[in-house]
Amino acid sequence: MKERVARVLDTARTRTSTLTTCVDEQDLITQHSPLMSPLVWDLAHIANQEELWLLRAVGGRGAMRPEIDPIYDAFEHPRAARPSLPLLSPAEARGYAAEVRGRVFDLLDATALHGTELLTAGFAFGMIAQHEQQHDETMLITHQLRQGHVALTAPPPGPAPADALRLPAEVLVPGGLFTMGTDTEPWALDNERSAHRVDVAPFFLDTTPVTCGDYARFIEDGGYRESRWWQPKGWAMVREHVLAAPLFWTHEGGQWLRRCFGAVEPVRADEPVVHVSWYEADAYARWAGRRLPTEAEWEKAARHDPATDRSRRYPWGDADPTPAHANLGQRHLRPAPAGSYPEGASPYGIRQLVGDVWEWTASDFLPYPGFRAFPYREYSEVFFGPEYKVLRGGSFAVDPVACRGTFRNWDYPVRRQIFAGFRTARDADPAEVL
Repeated sequence: MKERVARVLDTARTRTSTLTTCVDEQDLITQHSPLMSPLVWDLAHIANQEELWLLRAVGGRGAMRPEIDPIYDAFEHPRAARPSLPLLSPAEARGYAAEVRGRVFDLLDATALHGTELLTAGFAFGMIAQHEQQHDETMLITHQLRQGHVALTAPPPGPAPADALRLPAEVLVPGGLFTMGTDTEPWALDNERSAHRVDVAPFFLDTTPVTCGDYARFIEDGGYRESRWWQPKGWAMVREHVLAAPLFWTHEGGQWLRRCFGAVEPVRADEPVVHVSWYEADAYARWAGRRLPTEAEWEKAARHDPATDRSRRYPWGDADPTPAHANLGQRHLRPAPAGSYPEGASPYGIRQLVGDVWEWTASDFLPYPGFRAFPYREYSEVFFGPEYKVLRGGSFAVDPVACRGTFRNWDYPVRRQIFAGFRTARDADPAEVL
C-alpha cells in the first residue's frame, strides 16, 4: 500500500509540475478568467491542503506557515477575488510545495496505515492525491481558457476502431435493482457512500457520447434560436450571453472551428462534444426527442453486471484502468472518437462511460442514504441541493486515482468551461423490453 501511495503522489506532482512550468511567471500569476484562480494559487493551495491533512491531521505536527491558511482556504475567498490576495510568488509556492512533500514522504515511511479512519488503507494520502489531481484538472481548464501561445502538447487519440460505425445507436438497460455507491472502495470519498439498492425502470442509453457532428445538427436546425427546447433559466442564459454553439466554437468559411489549448482547428464530427453546459445538454436531448439519464441510470449502465447481479468498480470489471480501457490522465488533450475503447465497454456494450468527457445527468447533487460527512463537511455536504447537477464518468483530464464507477462530480448547470459532454436516454416501452 505504501508503494501505491508514493506512486500516486508522485504522479500527481509530476503533472502539477508540467502544468506550472510550461508557462512563464506572468502567466502563473495572471487570472486568465474570473471563473478560475491564478495558477500559482492552485499550486500553493495543493501544498497547503497536503500540509493540513497529512502533516497536521495525520502527523500531529505544527503548522509550517499558519499565516497563509486563510489565503488558501477555498471557502474564504471566491476565485474572482484571489488575485488581490497576498499570494506566494511562484518560487515561494514551489519551495513550499517541495518542503511539504519531503516531510510527507518522511511521514509515510514512519506511519502505519491503519488504526484510525484517516489512516486505514492510506485514506488520507489517497484523498490528497485525488485532491491534487482534481486541481490539476482545474489548472488544465485554466490553460484552455488562457490566451496566447500553445503551452501544452500531447499526441492525439488513435482513430476509432473498425466497428465504431456499426455500433447500435442505443442499448437497452433492463430494469430492476442494482447496488449504487460503495462501502468497499478504500479511497472513495464521502458522497460515494453508502452502498444502497436502487430500482431502475428499463431504459435505453446512447452507446456512445453525443458527438460534435450530432450537436452541429442541433445548431443548424435552430437549436439555439427556439425557446421550446430550453429550460427557462437555460433560455435566459442563451439570450443574455448570445450563445450559438459550445464554448470555444466559431463558424468561419462554412465550417465549425474550435480553440483547443491555444490552437485553432476544425471541429471533428466524430469526437464527443465538450464544453457544453447542463442546459445545452438538456436542450439537445429535448430536440432529439430524448432526455438526460438520471444518475442512477448512468451508474447502473456503467457498473451493473447482469450475469452476476454485481456492481463492478468500472464498466469493464474491477481492474484499474489502463490505456486500453479509457482516455484518462491527460495522455491526450481531447476526447477520443466516439466508439473508441471497446475493451472498456460495460456488460451492456456501452462505450466510453469512463474518460473522454464528464457526462451531465438529469440529477441534482444529493446525499445517499446513510451519508456521513468525512473528513470535513466542505467536501460534499455544503453543496447538496438543487443548485448543482451531477456529472459522471470523468474526462480525458481526470487521473485514474480520481475516477471510478462510483465517483461523483457536480457543478452549476451554467458551467461550460469544464470538460463536460453528455449522452442521452429514453424510457423503454413495455413492448421493447419483451
